[in-house]
Amino acid sequence: MHTPSAFMASSKPSLPLSLSRSNRLHGLVPPVPFPLGNGKEQAVMKVWKGLRCSCCKCNNQWQQHALSKIRTQGHRMQFISGVAAARSLLDTLPTDEETEALPKLSDGTKLSEMVHKIKDMLKSINDGEITISAYDTAWVALIKDINGGEGPQFPSTIEWIVSNQLLDGSWGDADFFSAHDRMINTLACVIVLTSWRIHPESRNRGLAFLRENMCRLAEEAPELMPIGFEIAFPSLMQMAKDLGLEVPFDDPILQNINAMRDIKLKRIPKDVMHEVPTTLLHSLEGMPNLDWERLLKLQCDDGSFLFSPSATAYAAIQTNDEKCLGYLQQIVNRFHGGAPNVHPVDLFEHIWVVDRLERLGISRYFRTEIVSLLDYVHKSWSDQGICWARNSRVHDIDDTSMAFRLLRLHGYEVSPCVFKHFVKDGEFICFAGQSNQAVTGIYNLNRAAQIIFPDEDILQQAMNFSCKFLRHKQALDQLRDKWFITKDLPGEVEYALDFPWYASLPRVEARMYLDQYGGSSDVWIGKTLYRMPLVSNDFYLELAKEDFNHCQMVHQLELHNLQSWYKETELERFNAKRKDLQRDYFLAASSIFEPERVPERLTWVRTSILADAITSFFTDDGCFSGKLHEFILNFLGKKSSNISSPECFIKIEEHNKRKDCLMLVSALNQTLELMSSESSSLSQNQGKQEFTYHYLRHAWMKWLLSWQGGEADNRLSSTGQKGLLLVNSIEICAGRFGWDDLRFVSENYTKISQLTASICYWLHQITLQSKACSDLTRQQGDQIRVDKEVEREMQELAQLLIESPNFHECNTKGTILSVVKSFYYLAHCSPLTIDKHVSMVLFDKVK
Repeated sequence: MHTPSAFMASSKPSLPLSLSRSNRLHGLVPPVPFPLGNGKEQAVMKVWKGLRCSCCKCNNQWQQHALSKIRTQGHRMQFISGVAAARSLLDTLPTDEETEALPKLSDGTKLSEMVHKIKDMLKSINDGEITISAYDTAWVALIKDINGGEGPQFPSTIEWIVSNQLLDGSWGDADFFSAHDRMINTLACVIVLTSWRIHPESRNRGLAFLRENMCRLAEEAPELMPIGFEIAFPSLMQMAKDLGLEVPFDDPILQNINAMRDIKLKRIPKDVMHEVPTTLLHSLEGMPNLDWERLLKLQCDDGSFLFSPSATAYAAIQTNDEKCLGYLQQIVNRFHGGAPNVHPVDLFEHIWVVDRLERLGISRYFRTEIVSLLDYVHKSWSDQGICWARNSRVHDIDDTSMAFRLLRLHGYEVSPCVFKHFVKDGEFICFAGQSNQAVTGIYNLNRAAQIIFPDEDILQQAMNFSCKFLRHKQALDQLRDKWFITKDLPGEVEYALDFPWYASLPRVEARMYLDQYGGSSDVWIGKTLYRMPLVSNDFYLELAKEDFNHCQMVHQLELHNLQSWYKETELERFNAKRKDLQRDYFLAASSIFEPERVPERLTWVRTSILADAITSFFTDDGCFSGKLHEFILNFLGKKSSNISSPECFIKIEEHNKRKDCLMLVSALNQTLELMSSESSSLSQNQGKQEFTYHYLRHAWMKWLLSWQGGEADNRLSSTGQKGLLLVNSIEICAGRFGWDDLRFVSENYTKISQLTASICYWLHQITLQSKACSDLTRQQGDQIRVDKEVEREMQELAQLLIESPNFHECNTKGTILSVVKSFYYLAHCSPLTIDKHVSMVLFDKVK
């Protein structure tokens, strides 16, 4: 097993030991290049002071640092959004009065408080926090005193039932009405009160609800039918009939439910369910005439029957088994008289908590907790898969898919062969004997299959099947799930299908998920409706929104600073458009978004824009070799002895081209000095600045030399080398070693380098093809061929980055992945989509 680490583009950079923890976590205070007026100059400074580490105790040492030496007094900050009209950052900055209304946000206290609260929540994770089920509590309440008394074995369950009846006389989820949930909970509780001949008023109110609402079962969507309802409800109706309760036994819907019960029982014959663990063990309370001597051999280690309190209570009623009673006693004690519909749910909770934190974009605050959570999950991983609880002999595709995806991304060794156990008749299934497919199960299978390595045929099969299934459901507007009621499942599915892992940028995904995550309103469907407060809650959502808006303000200020640099360097002369600057900053900020990683973002953008400008200079108007030769000599600080002799310079207006060359070289040199200064500012180390500048020049020289040999012959080399140039420059300015030094760390350095260059080249070609629509038939053919080649190389690169043992702790892999995925994103998305995402990530505040 490889050492687990946070394999994400948002992983925290590793800085040299010379940088103290206090210094490297503190933010930077930018200059205000002009008087803003109306109190907004002070607002800018207040916002930027909020960049300091929310958990750091050092609040007095602040570095005053100019993010750009190249500034222009009097510029107004203008931001252009692709899908919105031009908007001014001045109109979005808070005034003094507005800032005073958010005192906690401006100094970082609020973020810190929320982070610490969530940390405490994560530390409390154990067997699973889950809401109580009136139905399961009722079954436990039916167990008679095993010592021969006349009362119940667990009297506190009666107290819970009486105390939790709703105002309308029913039992069930108080905030979400589902007829199926209310009917099965209420009928079970009425049976308990009738059986023990207590609390007649509560019983009568429950009976009245049943009589008035039985018909509503037929009106409800079948996806809202709880797990095992078709087995459990008919059994309860028979118990009610035996007790002489006046409920509508002749309602037509009951005939349909009984028919569904017969079909379900035929899928798994009784002989089979007595021999091997199946999902029917979860619903034993609905089945008469069972062979308990054989079934007790299938009991879980904790004494339960597939972790179901109601099924285990039924077994205890029939057998007085001590292990069953021991499990139930623990449940009643744990939940203060109540019983959930399933417990434990430890693996489910551990996995889904990590997924929510990562998708909301706040996982960086909880790295230690996430490693602990995934270590726990990995201990329960098997070659058969997992389910919602540890030590289970029944496994499901939903939990297995989610665990596989997270464990693989975090560097744990997991085999995709596990999915072969979920294939039947050419389809992937969640459980043997299931009545229909769960949308979320296949959705999570799709997300897992996206993390595919070369020659993993089972994952390719899973990808093909899940895409077809989900697209079909999408076309029919049937993206409703039988396990989960959430805010925007269709939106989640659409994002997964339209933006696979390679094309999904972290901040874009987070922004989308902020609108899709339901928080505390999310409801799961088990035997009854239930909630998982540590998986879905408003604390995560509140922190994610505050964090996103906080980062967005930082990004807007950085973009303004870059626009000043762009104007001073006059790069627009070389076809480097202002919109290109915005696009490149969007790519950088969507991938490396943490406020403290300013130098990395700024380096990404400046490097990309300069490389494009220099490329344009080399390739426009012919005379490629002459301009390259002139540029390299000037970059090296040398003068050409025959600068006026080449015929090409005479033909292309030698003087103007030489002036352009000198302008570009000057812009490059000044920018390298600027990036070195920014990178070194936190350490106040002049030696480090010189070291950084030397490495940056070396990286650029390597890129310039990749053009040698001619424009056409070396287009692959130079275009692909731009990806390596970005990685190298970002790593250098992050305070880590340069790309070339990786040869001492990773035996796969050469292969990773080649794949990165090749992938970036081909993706760039696809991007260019999408802009040029001539000869459509030929381009469509090329697109298919190129896509297959890119996919194969992306899989190989992902495998090398994730599995390389000596490379795994190196943060450079996050940079490599971020850069390559940015190329993939540009090739994958239409200009309209990119413009929409730019607006969402950089300009549209989350409400």
